[in-house]
Formats: sequence, structure tokens, C-alpha cells
Amino acid sequence: MVVAMPEVEQRRESLEENAIVLDYLPTGRSSSVRAEPVVQILGEEKFTLLEAVPRKPEIKVGEKVYIGKGERDKISVIKGRLQYNELTEASKSELPVAVSNIIKANEAKFVEFFNTASPLNIRMHSLELLPGVGKRHLTAILDARDEKKFESFEDIANRVPLLRDPIKLLADRVISELRGDSRFYILTRPPQHRF
Repeated sequence: MVVAMPEVEQRRESLEENAIVLDYLPTGRSSSVRAEPVVQILGEEKFTLLEAVPRKPEIKVGEKVYIGKGERDKISVIKGRLQYNELTEASKSELPVAVSNIIKANEAKFVEFFNTASPLNIRMHSLELLPGVGKRHLTAILDARDEKKFESFEDIANRVPLLRDPIKLLADRVISELRGDSRFYILTRPPQHRF
């Protein structure tokens, strides 16, 4: 028997605990009514784009900050989620670096994605959503993982010669999903639709 989790509990489970600072705006966004400092941050678990108010101005781009429910030392308030097009140009340029660093820091999680990815439907496999992965690449990945589960990004690159840089493939997919360019969200939270 499957028991549905109450909506509040589902939301609580999906909250980000840590984030990477993409940009610091000392007087806020130009479209803001109040001039207060804000930071644009990227959640580490589901790559959620957020805007927050820092406690002190000494916050740095690229810095990891705690944003969970407990006592926060660098972030005062999470203002809300952001769409990709609401990011500053500085945030957009910092995004690929932050995404790659998150993927590298969570190698086991993303290698497990390669080990457990499954078909989306009878015509398409979730691995084919990675940029540049077609039927030939897919067959090579599936054959290699059937022989033995992947252990690291280096193992993937060595055993599947068609995939030179698995980190870049994943990072490109994450950024594509954050832009809203996709029908399927396999690595990020789907964007909020604003009406």
C-alpha cells in the first residue's frame, strides 16, 4: 500500500540545505522597491535558483552558505525562487562553474545517475537527455554498466570512450534545465510557472 505524503512534508523534504553564492548585489536588484542587499544563490541538492538577504556584506561569490532550517550564519532570509532569466549577467557567468563544482563534490550521486538511469518511454532513455548522447553513446554506456557498475567519472570516461567529459555533459544538462529549455527535468527542480 502506498501512502501519499502530505504536501507540507513533501515541500520540507525538497528544501535546500546548502547553496553556492552566484552574485552579491549590495543595493538589490534594480527592479526592487527597497534598496537592500541580496545574493543570488544556487542550491546544491536540486540546483534551485534562489534570492536571499545576507546577514553581513562580507559574502563572496563562489562561497558555500548554509540555507537550511537551522541557525544560519551568513543568510538572513530566503526571499524566494528565481527564474533563469531573472539572474544577473554575473550570476549567469558564474553558474557553469558553480554547477560543475557541485557535480564534482557529489561525484558518487552523479555516477549513480549513470548506473541507474532508466528509459523515459519506449522511444527515449533518460541518458539521451544529456547533450550529445545519441543511440550509439547510449548503447556504449548501457553495455559498459551491464558489465560492471561505474565507480567514478574517470571510470566512465575510460570505459565509454565516446564520453570524454561526463562532468561537462551533466553540467550542460543542468544549465539547460535551469533555462527552462526542457520538457523533462531529471537533475533539477522544475521551474515555477508564474502567471
